[in-house]
Amino acid sequence: MRFAKLVAVPVGLALAMTMTACGSSTKTVDQATESPGGSAGSLIGVTMPTKSSERWIHDGDNVKSALEKLGYQVDLQYAENDIPTQVNQIENQITKGAKLLIVASIDGTAITTQLQQAADKKIPVIAYDRLIRNTPNVDYYATFDNYKVGVQQATSLLVGLGLKKQDGSDGTAKGPFNIEIFAGSPDDNNATFFYNGAMDTLKPYIDSGTLVVKSGETDFKTVAILRWDPATAQKRMEDLITKAYSDAKVQGVLSPYDGLSIGILSALKSSGYGTADQPYPVVTGQDAEAASVKSIIAGEQYATIYKDTRELAAVTVKMADAVLKGGTPEVNNTKDYDNGNKVVPSYLLEPIIVYKDNYKKVLVDSGYYTEDQLK
Repeated sequence: MRFAKLVAVPVGLALAMTMTACGSSTKTVDQATESPGGSAGSLIGVTMPTKSSERWIHDGDNVKSALEKLGYQVDLQYAENDIPTQVNQIENQITKGAKLLIVASIDGTAITTQLQQAADKKIPVIAYDRLIRNTPNVDYYATFDNYKVGVQQATSLLVGLGLKKQDGSDGTAKGPFNIEIFAGSPDDNNATFFYNGAMDTLKPYIDSGTLVVKSGETDFKTVAILRWDPATAQKRMEDLITKAYSDAKVQGVLSPYDGLSIGILSALKSSGYGTADQPYPVVTGQDAEAASVKSIIAGEQYATIYKDTRELAAVTVKMADAVLKGGTPEVNNTKDYDNGNKVVPSYLLEPIIVYKDNYKKVLVDSGYYTEDQLK
């Protein structure tokens, strides 16, 4: 993400791309893939969206190291959120003789031609975290329970506002509270799952008037942020404050990704929020990126959703190894992920809400981060 465009916010939200967490994550992946697999030496093509988000760096490194430990060759590519680049990378991997493709797509509808080329050569395809759409040529999907991620984002907003407690019981707050809603990139299939989970959770409160979206902007197309760009989120938040909050305060912001949360917090700070007299509203997030965890510790961003990319890498590598050995990978969902052409057999992992009072238990004790990384 283009953090250089953003106004500086407290606690140094500049992203520190430290890779110690990746090192600490090796145990989980290695434990899941201890024994050398068949088809040793086969080339596997892995394409990730961008290096500008720390989570994709973690994903790529974890998948590559685990596959190489099993004896596979790996061509790992990053497309920097440029669709033609990712198209070319996949075509090149097919030309190089890849026996399997693992694809975290930038646009889940933009690579159907390349996947047909893969199918023609009998190259299986695993969609990584983002569902590939409108093609029969995707064999498996590894991801998190993305609808649940949205539910958890909305839940953390309700907890921050005092309408819910962390144990799920009702809080004591009554409202009404002024909130605004952001969604992810419209070309990312996951974004609609996040949005639907969140809106299904918030709708009863909006309908009752307990939550008020003062801008009136709630539909997905209006609130979506193309390519998950923090600068775009910052600009939209600035516009919302100007348009709808000249005589009121924002009390909550549903943000679906930590990078967007950084942009949103920047806009809020430039409008006078973040002081003792005017604290930040409750701002949610996703991915537990280091900068946002630091922000949570500092009392700025309220919460994030932790998705253990070590486990996602381990599941994906198991899938790849099973397919290349001629077996059938383990899946736990065969009904929810319809890509417009077929229901893709999927393995869903569980996300976790991270608050200031549980970040050590969830992120540090698990080895995902060290204490030093979050200082």
